[in-house]
Amino acid sequence: MTQRLKIRDLTMRDGQQSLFATRMSQESVDKLLPHYEEAGFYAIEVWGGAVPDSVMRYLGECPWNRLKSISAKMQGKSLLTALSRGRNLFGYVPYPTSVIEGFYKQAIADGLNVMRIFDALNDLDNVRESVEIINRLGGIADGAVCYTVDPKDDEPQKSEGGFFHKLFGKEKKPEKIFTDEYFIEKAKGYERMGAKIITIKDMAGLINPARVASLMPKLKAAVKVPVDFHTHCTPGYGLASSLMAIIHGVDILDTNIWYFGGGSAAPAIELVYIFCQKLGVEVEVNMEAVGRIRTVLKDVRKSLKDFDLQKAFPNDFDPLKDTLPADVDALFDKAIAAAKANDEAALLDACHAIEAYFNFPKPNEIVKNAEVPGGMYSNMVAQLKQLQAEDVLEDAMKLIPKVRRDAGLVPLVTPTSQIVGSQAVVLALDRKKGNADYTNKSNQFISLVRGEYGHTPVAIDPEFRRLITGKAEEVPYNVNSYVFPENPELPECGGAKLAVNDEEYLLLELLPMVAKPFLQKRRAAEYEATKKQAAPAAAKEEKAAPAGDEQPITGRVLCAPMGGTIVELHVKPGDAVKEGTPVLMYEAMKMQSELEAEFADTVKRILVAPGDVVHAGQPLVEFATETAAKAPEAAPEPEPETAEVTGPTLDAPMGGTIIEIHVKPGDAVKEGTPVLMYEAMKMQSELEAEFSGTVKRILVEPGQVIRTGEHLVEFEKK
Repeated sequence: MTQRLKIRDLTMRDGQQSLFATRMSQESVDKLLPHYEEAGFYAIEVWGGAVPDSVMRYLGECPWNRLKSISAKMQGKSLLTALSRGRNLFGYVPYPTSVIEGFYKQAIADGLNVMRIFDALNDLDNVRESVEIINRLGGIADGAVCYTVDPKDDEPQKSEGGFFHKLFGKEKKPEKIFTDEYFIEKAKGYERMGAKIITIKDMAGLINPARVASLMPKLKAAVKVPVDFHTHCTPGYGLASSLMAIIHGVDILDTNIWYFGGGSAAPAIELVYIFCQKLGVEVEVNMEAVGRIRTVLKDVRKSLKDFDLQKAFPNDFDPLKDTLPADVDALFDKAIAAAKANDEAALLDACHAIEAYFNFPKPNEIVKNAEVPGGMYSNMVAQLKQLQAEDVLEDAMKLIPKVRRDAGLVPLVTPTSQIVGSQAVVLALDRKKGNADYTNKSNQFISLVRGEYGHTPVAIDPEFRRLITGKAEEVPYNVNSYVFPENPELPECGGAKLAVNDEEYLLLELLPMVAKPFLQKRRAAEYEATKKQAAPAAAKEEKAAPAGDEQPITGRVLCAPMGGTIVELHVKPGDAVKEGTPVLMYEAMKMQSELEAEFADTVKRILVAPGDVVHAGQPLVEFATETAAKAPEAAPEPEPETAEVTGPTLDAPMGGTIIEIHVKPGDAVKEGTPVLMYEAMKMQSELEAEFSGTVKRILVEPGQVIRTGEHLVEFEKK
């Protein structure tokens, strides 16, 4: 019997998220759908993951409308799939049952068929409810087991073993946790609770071909439902491991289409197709339709150039029309022979040569050696650059195994990858300053160690939990503590409610910080449209008036240092600013950064608006001082009277943003009293008093962007 391979296409969700920061617009999606309708993919991943957040935050689009538009066009010709983090859905905290069920119910009503459900800790208790709800609502529950590896057993990491090492003794090598049997037991657990598909979800691309050859046959023998294989190409294993999965009988393979494949994404279907043709495996896809999608995707990728980290496109190629050079064709044969012989070195050599010929990105050796997700590494680099602390990157990378061990050997996937990575940075900064380990810790790391994210693969040492949380006992998250968001009326929008239907209120429940400004802009636009309809003459007159933005720029300008998206404006025309005043926040390379005034001046015009996509060097704000001629020097503006700091201070351990201040002048504090909360590297942390004393002055305010070492609070010490 001919082996048949089903394909789950990831291009419109994981592909664009991995390569282009989830910036594909609805306009681009609409151009692709007529061809997807004809492609015959088993499934298309279109939603979940970062899509609900990103399309609101950066594109000003409604996530529900994206799902509904795709469903209406596809008409059931391919299953539509989404990614969910179980209890955490598409967010970062556990949600109560009403929110989880509400989201799943609405998603299925809007056309979703398959929900791929995973938990960052592989804690099946965190996914049980989601599997039950999806099945009850008529969807297909896809249980995803997160693949990860044990830390390397080299001496530097053994010496950093910390509390984890106590579990096994100082002289004994740590026990292997992530064995084939570990993953098989998780898969069987999913099947018992009702999952209709089992996925090996290798988000970091760490599963090497030899491990696939060992794990896949055992997994196929252990479960009766179809098995899906999902990996990425970041460290260089992706294509070779996918070939190995096919040879060992995987039912469904996750791929992307050419210009959205390779690198930090999944392999390209075109390369998989060539392997399958040579193996006699039938790929259940219309490759002619894939070719039409590929043509459109090339232009879509060009439109995403500001978010394209690779820049270099793979060479144009159509497996149905183009003939491979003999030496390249031979590489495919060599790879197949090596895979069948389980010769991993020869297999990887052949696959890397194939990818090099087509100009796909080279393996990321740093990520491969560190055994961390590529996104986790790139985020650390970008965040440390933003904090002007790049010098601790090497130390932070070395500390990741220690932090991960101490926290229960968690898999590194959203959100645990960000929690562990940022804590490793904080630990490196603590050591650099001579502080004890874990002097500073994020709220999310505290929650992870406390037990709020679920049961870790290895039990956390009670004494370590006491050090981090103050208590030795594990305390699970209490969903009753979830606070449902308010849905206020907006006087500035004619009294309209912020969320006008169940779909919008669900967005508020899931992502309140993102949904609130998105919905405010939506209501404001609707209100303005209503006013224009009521007064067409006034609207016409207003439209006829010359637009200020069309005037030539004559003043000094603040320009974009790199391409990105405007998130928030902090100033308005007429505002006086000083050098260093935060002017706006923008997002680039998945990171948010404040742009500060480079000189003292007065804001003349704002040339952009929140949500605008800008290119490197684009003028963003014009100031009053003319550039054509030097303005006469004005008398210096008197500085506000500021008392000199004479008392002991609480200083910022790293740059970030003040969120909340817990004390006021005159308050008596003891050592360990929480003084304020700030955010850095996407993590929130409490800063505590380092001694007993009285608060003399608060030197910052909520929303203020702070630098590493900046004075925050002045005390009078007892």
